[in-house]
Amino acid sequence: MITSYLKHNGSFFLMAGPCVIEGETMALRIAERITEITSRLHIPYVFKGSYRKANRSRSDSFTGIGDEKALGILRKVGETFHIPTVTDIHETREADLAAGYVDVLQIPAFLCRQTDLLVAAAQTGKVVNIKKGQFLSPDAMQFAVQKVVEAGNRNVILTERGTTFGYTDLVVDYRSIPQMQRFGYPVVMDATHSLQQPNQASGVAGGLPALIETIAKAAMAVGVDGLFIETHPNPGQAKSDGANMLQLDLLEKLLVKLRRIRNAIED
Repeated sequence: MITSYLKHNGSFFLMAGPCVIEGETMALRIAERITEITSRLHIPYVFKGSYRKANRSRSDSFTGIGDEKALGILRKVGETFHIPTVTDIHETREADLAAGYVDVLQIPAFLCRQTDLLVAAAQTGKVVNIKKGQFLSPDAMQFAVQKVVEAGNRNVILTERGTTFGYTDLVVDYRSIPQMQRFGYPVVMDATHSLQQPNQASGVAGGLPALIETIAKAAMAVGVDGLFIETHPNPGQAKSDGANMLQLDLLEKLLVKLRRIRNAIED
């Protein structure tokens, strides 16, 4: 089971990849590099890539290369590198479709209260990663978990991704990590989306990627179970969320530091 894989050797696990699948070559390149790093550091790894972006401010924003094509790339990544994969879904009809290609279905933060979507994801039998809404308290996420469990699926992950602070910023309350861990399921820190600066006048979200290391280190010190990091070889050329992504070349150094923190708090 994937949940056993994620708990390998008691290490934190990593969910990482591009914001959206832009093409096969890039997806395989990113997956290969991260697989090399995480294998060497003994960190369980799940490749992340959205097959389609539905939550966009502007109608001319990039949304994807086509559902079946992108999902096929996600399947190829998983089969090529023997790693689990995760993608997000936005409507109930997408649950069965995506479940045919990936191991983990992700519920976007804005949709974490959508009962039918949670139930549809649960009924596929896949692991369900629920992102905490920017508008919710950590305690309120117990009800999202409850919907999945009552649908017959106890394979749940919860992800903290910041809380709305004014119109164009987010803040992270690190109390949410132990508070959500009390529900009995792994909790992940999204170290990139928590640094978004949404609702910009341009219609394109900004970000503070220089603080990714700060967010990740603090979460590790608190005892988070996993990290979620969107990464790209050249974030400035990424077709979605480039403003808050980590440059791929910086990932290994960051993970080495995080391993040291994890080892220190476990002593």
